[in-house]
Amino acid sequence: MAEPRPSFLASPSRPKLKLPPGACDAHVHVFGPHRIFPFAENRPFTPADAPKEKLFALHAMLGIEHCVIVQSTCHGFDNRVVADAIAAKKGDYCGVALLPPSVDDAELERLDSQGFRGVRFNFMNHLGKGPRIEDAIALTPRLARFGWHLQVHFEASLIEELAPWLGRSAVPVVIDHMGRIDASLGLDQPAFRHLLDLMRDPRFRVKVSGSERISREAAPWQDAVPFARKLVAEFGERCFWGSDWPHPNLAAVPDDGVLVDLLSKIAPSEKERKALLVDNPRSFYRFGR
Repeated sequence: MAEPRPSFLASPSRPKLKLPPGACDAHVHVFGPHRIFPFAENRPFTPADAPKEKLFALHAMLGIEHCVIVQSTCHGFDNRVVADAIAAKKGDYCGVALLPPSVDDAELERLDSQGFRGVRFNFMNHLGKGPRIEDAIALTPRLARFGWHLQVHFEASLIEELAPWLGRSAVPVVIDHMGRIDASLGLDQPAFRHLLDLMRDPRFRVKVSGSERISREAAPWQDAVPFARKLVAEFGERCFWGSDWPHPNLAAVPDDGVLVDLLSKIAPSEKERKALLVDNPRSFYRFGR
């Protein structure tokens, strides 16, 4: 069987936008190498290897110092691939784990000591059956003991159903990829209005990542900009940005340099970009402590 094709460009373009010192990419993954970190048997997809060395080289080119590596479903609950990558960066990177809601406190304590800062739950059809939302919320009082957060990745159609449960979380809630709304449906669509309602609760954060996922246009995904721009304009102290490298499960491979240049429209002022890329992640993910 042929090896899967990489979902990232070998030589992305160098962005025109210069990022502020201490910039953070708050959403990436690492895959493999699978001979060292095997993929889970029940994985919903099989990616090409995208090891930490490729990620580090990309960040060096883009001018990114800090990073949040999110465990992928292709590696399941075996978080070693993320632990290995964040250990190599000695506190400049941190991790978000994938775990069952039944995880015990000893495992949470072990992962916390390795630099993990939260746990992610997926409610996406293409990633397979996830946990019940009530079980994920029941875990949050135990996450609070470690200063962790809850990260959620969901279909836009589920936001109204999930919102009352998320409001019961005992820890801050981070919403992935602008709630995966459909950019072609406009700013007044119900799913985006529900996202804005959630964000009025100060316990919520959102990643203005995934422009290439919510867009219904080709690069540079201009239809996604108004959504990210509105979130940054209204909730600038509780937004993060991430590249989503290495861009799994996309038909067209995005250019990371183009994604970075979109920040000049998402966060037009230097003050907004510093909050989005430096101040917010440094405080929330506790870099440098």
